[in-house]
Amino acid sequence: MEALPRETIVDVLEDRLRTDILEGRHPAGSYLPPERQLADGYGVTRTTLKHAFGRLVQAGLLETRHGVGTRVRDYARLGGADLLPMLVRHDAKWVHEIFEVRRGVGALIAERAASRATRKQRAELHVLLEAVREADGADAVQLADVEVHRALARATGNRVYVLLTNTLFNAYLPVRSLLKGPFTDPAAAHERLARVVAAVTAQDARRAHAAADAYLRDTERIMLEGLA
Repeated sequence: MEALPRETIVDVLEDRLRTDILEGRHPAGSYLPPERQLADGYGVTRTTLKHAFGRLVQAGLLETRHGVGTRVRDYARLGGADLLPMLVRHDAKWVHEIFEVRRGVGALIAERAASRATRKQRAELHVLLEAVREADGADAVQLADVEVHRALARATGNRVYVLLTNTLFNAYLPVRSLLKGPFTDPAAAHERLARVVAAVTAQDARRAHAAADAYLRDTERIMLEGLA
């Protein structure tokens, strides 16, 4: 049986349209040319174009108005954090800005967790931390590390911190394979994160904030070196 192609014509067209929008060839707020003209320009059928439009509407880059046309959404002004994975795929420079937010939010989460974590949550942190040391391979270590941060966010008792943690992880998911530097050595990864967990379980909010800030800056530096 012949293998299916990895990309369909809709995938290719979606990527082309997204690139043209993000690079300003279709400026925010402008209406796209009529469907027939646009389909002819890209060399596709109108059905294919409609499918690609549907995906980009879902992604928050386009909006359609019946009887009026399809307009490029002002995603920079109106968009949400759910756009970040797509923006990172288009331009890896977004990672630097994501990491800046990661530092601020991550340190605050550790501080709040130190003040609010229950005994059960502190015990869970140690179990998840041990999984970092026992993980096999950089990918597994990285994923185990993420679970510790999810648990820290839960320990704040604030569900918004949990969603922010998920959002920040999902934001750099498209380039995660390039950010494995801090996780190639499970023992070293464990040691870096253990300082944060120790401060949180000691219920020392100030030390937890400082430890998380140091951890995030250290891992960020290593990851950006790998990305470069």
